[in-house]
Amino acid sequence: MNIIDNKFNELYDFLSNLSEEELFNHILKQYKYLPTKMQMIHKNYFDRFQFWGRIDLDNQNYEYFELKAKDISNNLDSILWLYNRLNDYSSKRLLLAILDNWVNYNVDLLSSTIDKQNKHYFDLDLIPNCQNEVIVDLGAYVGDTVLDYISTYGVDSYKKIYCYEITSNIYQKLIANTIPFKNIDCRLKAVKDKEGCISVNTNTSDLSSNRTTSGSDIECVTLDKDIVEPITMIKMDIEGDEPYAIMGASNHIKNDSPKLMISLYHNNRHLWELPKMVDELNPSYNFYMRNYCGSLYPTEIVLIAVPK
Repeated sequence: MNIIDNKFNELYDFLSNLSEEELFNHILKQYKYLPTKMQMIHKNYFDRFQFWGRIDLDNQNYEYFELKAKDISNNLDSILWLYNRLNDYSSKRLLLAILDNWVNYNVDLLSSTIDKQNKHYFDLDLIPNCQNEVIVDLGAYVGDTVLDYISTYGVDSYKKIYCYEITSNIYQKLIANTIPFKNIDCRLKAVKDKEGCISVNTNTSDLSSNRTTSGSDIECVTLDKDIVEPITMIKMDIEGDEPYAIMGASNHIKNDSPKLMISLYHNNRHLWELPKMVDELNPSYNFYMRNYCGSLYPTEIVLIAVPK
């Protein structure tokens, strides 16, 4: 036993002894203890991205607190499963920090978990080298992840890179930024669990947060059908569509055991549900979590799954 295990167990026991209503009241009370400026920062952030529920105390809209209390109370066994499934104490400490932030608004522990040494997604302690990789970048945006990969592992470290992006004007920037490099295939397509068509719901405050919605503007595919060759690495940051992309890549995950970098923060439950989905498809992974940005609230939390 160590201090991280002890603190996690204390928090877990505290949560286990609260009803959903009691946990709701606790989270709301902790929020009200925050300075007014900090309350507004949280409220404006949640309103801007609309992933975790709204806060409007003046009109008694407590959706954010209700969702947090419900998702935590109903999934404590899954949270404990994730803690025990993580393969290093940096990951366990991060999970502790996320829960402590959700429940008590503790920002100090969360900020201390930010990885300032490595490029986003590419932890050299977990993936020290790459060679002849076939990479899929879901949510490629303007190619920032591809450029980070190349600057970390080199231009000769991959065989092919497939980039998927759903926003047409961003897609043009993606092409422009990746055209100097060999064997990069950019595709204006959404990736989910079934083929068809979708439209894009534009987030006017942040185009990197555009989401899919029903419609017929662009093609929607599954990775299992859209890429026939074996895949060695998949990155997913697709604004909440990660579960569908995992299902649509189930054969690749089962058969190829690609390294996975999956965003976990677009939904409370994704924190444990996405690792469980991967584990059920292919139990031969070591699981890690890294924080690449979140200090006031846990965003840019990534599951890094490395084949054993």
